[in-house]
Amino acid sequence: MENERKLATIRRIKEITPIEGADKIELCHIDGWQCVSQKGNFEVNSLAVFFEIDSLLPIKEPFLFLESRGRKKLDDGTEGYRLRTIKLKGVLSQGLLLPLLDFVNDLPEMDLQTIKENKDSFVGVDLTESLGIKKYEPPVPAQLRGHVKGSFPSFLRRTDEERIQNLPDYFTKYEDEYFEETEKLDGTSSTYFLNNGEFGICSRNINFKITDENNDNTYFQMEKKYNIKETLEKIGKNLSIQGEICGPGIQKNRLGLKEVCLYIFKIYDIDLQRYLTNPEKDEYMDKYFSHIPHVPLLGLVKIFKEYPTMDSILEHVKGKSILNKDKKREGCVYKSCNTFYNQVISFKVINNQYLLDEE
Repeated sequence: MENERKLATIRRIKEITPIEGADKIELCHIDGWQCVSQKGNFEVNSLAVFFEIDSLLPIKEPFLFLESRGRKKLDDGTEGYRLRTIKLKGVLSQGLLLPLLDFVNDLPEMDLQTIKENKDSFVGVDLTESLGIKKYEPPVPAQLRGHVKGSFPSFLRRTDEERIQNLPDYFTKYEDEYFEETEKLDGTSSTYFLNNGEFGICSRNINFKITDENNDNTYFQMEKKYNIKETLEKIGKNLSIQGEICGPGIQKNRLGLKEVCLYIFKIYDIDLQRYLTNPEKDEYMDKYFSHIPHVPLLGLVKIFKEYPTMDSILEHVKGKSILNKDKKREGCVYKSCNTFYNQVISFKVINNQYLLDEE
């Protein structure tokens, strides 16, 4: 099973630039991210803890300065401070940067002497669990709740794509590769699988009981709408389809869709333990799943050849949704046409203007 998202990691400050008209703050660059910080907190090449947007930070030092922004609560009752994309002095800021030394008392294995002697070895270390950081998820509406069988199955892959800002090496590593470019839809992800005769329905995090008591659940309604169980049984392989459920009642229905639909974005071969390549997926879509919409396809593109910088690819994904020309699209998802080490490479690029306007 894929690892949970790394929300708090040790990063190296790549560059620091001044902010016009600002005396007390400056802009720090970390991999593909940029984050406003108090002037003088960091130097180029110094280590910092970077907390990504969508992190829910615990209500304790050194995070208490965020209290004025208000608290958010998860469905499990956890309260904390949610990090969002914001603008300060006209400059985009995403996430939070704090000095690594602020957390030495929380991380006994990282005493000052160890940090000084092994500075490079700490870059990229995941502190999400150690610092009690959780991912913020909006409250689950009633129509998406249901009787739970267990957690998301270990033989499948979760659907959360990595953001391009965490993958700066991709610009050279996959410069000559073609990627399928699709619109990222703002809904709720779902997984339907058949594994050794067992049919299952999952949200992003949980596996539901297959019971009549869940019939009012939207995930189950989509199964009936598209006859997914029957279709998977007809194929006769250990397979799962994954897609985004969008429409009225889902994530504020920001695209203004008229009905709830499932849009397929990936098909996973459970026996091979990999996603199907685009040609393989297209063959299955044509033969078995033509009655289910696919997420809007924008084309095949050598994305890193055509948009060779972080700024250019972030600018590229701005635009209107194919499903509603009056609405901004959330961004784009990219899936490699070839496999690398037997895996399809995929990532997402989020429209920062969408984050500022809609989140």
